[in-house]
Amino acid sequence: MQPDSAQQSTSKSREYLGLLAALAALVVIFGLQSEYFWSSLTFTTLANQIPSLTVIAVGMTFVLIIAGIDLSVGSVMALSGSVLGLAIMDLSAPLWVAGLLCLATGLACGAFNGFVVTRWGVPSFIVTLGMLEIARGGAYLVTDSQTKYIGASVESISAPLPGINLSPALFLAVLVVIIGQIVLSRTVFGRRLVAVGTNEEAVHLSGINVNHLKLAVFMLAGALAALGGLFHVGYLQSADPNAGIGLELAAIAAVVVGGTSLSGGKGSVVNTFLGVLIIAVLQTGLAQIGASEPTKRVITGLVIIAAVILDVYRNRRYGLGDYFKKVFGWPAIHDGSN
Repeated sequence: MQPDSAQQSTSKSREYLGLLAALAALVVIFGLQSEYFWSSLTFTTLANQIPSLTVIAVGMTFVLIIAGIDLSVGSVMALSGSVLGLAIMDLSAPLWVAGLLCLATGLACGAFNGFVVTRWGVPSFIVTLGMLEIARGGAYLVTDSQTKYIGASVESISAPLPGINLSPALFLAVLVVIIGQIVLSRTVFGRRLVAVGTNEEAVHLSGINVNHLKLAVFMLAGALAALGGLFHVGYLQSADPNAGIGLELAAIAAVVVGGTSLSGGKGSVVNTFLGVLIIAVLQTGLAQIGASEPTKRVITGLVIIAAVILDVYRNRRYGLGDYFKKVFGWPAIHDGSN
């Protein structure tokens, strides 16, 4: 093993262990503050609530690795879930057909995002901000701005299995994490994505079609947002056009807390999953100790800011202007760095 590889391996191990330590610390702290936190009910409930955020965060990991961002995932989740509800309730479609329509909706939204980003070079921050509004409006139109109560026909997706009290959605989400990590770390496609996030121009000069890679990533993020919508509808047994509001922030927080760089070229799907667990434990613990909703939002926001500051520190080799230009497509800001 080369010295650089050994150093990278050590860094990854430290990052992984640091995330585990942070997660364990939160569990201990909230367990000492709440007599109900250390219970099987708390942990099974938490586990059955995270599948949607987990799969969406996996998609966000891939987007951030290519130095993009997707602000539309929460709205796409709501639109896809609304299409699922429409197909079952109004069109009397079987669950498998409705599920395919749900996934196709997310895939189409992701394809639109990727096409605009690659065809016209519009920053993904702007494109997905627009899709956030488009998909949310679409969800309201599809449901006539009303929650569609579906009932037991979708219960099998997220209902806890007898004996273990864990849902099929959780196992599917973990499977997505495993496949995502294998794709990212063990395939040519994954290595090319890391290369795009590290030095897009070099990848382009090597003859690789960067636009195709970016399009594939945004389509993947859209499809996983739709899968999150499928899980969410199964969990609530209803299609809610207001679902997923602010979920893009939770997904970005989980991914950045997991160590994926906002400037691209660095990330781990497994670490993202640990980031999801940290965010979920934080929110659940705050709820159990009686923190108000505004307080939970303030603390979650502070966690996001702290994670971004840490990311900026990790990427201090970039000038501040170059950093924001790479992430958001903003004009360079001269900060005095060389």
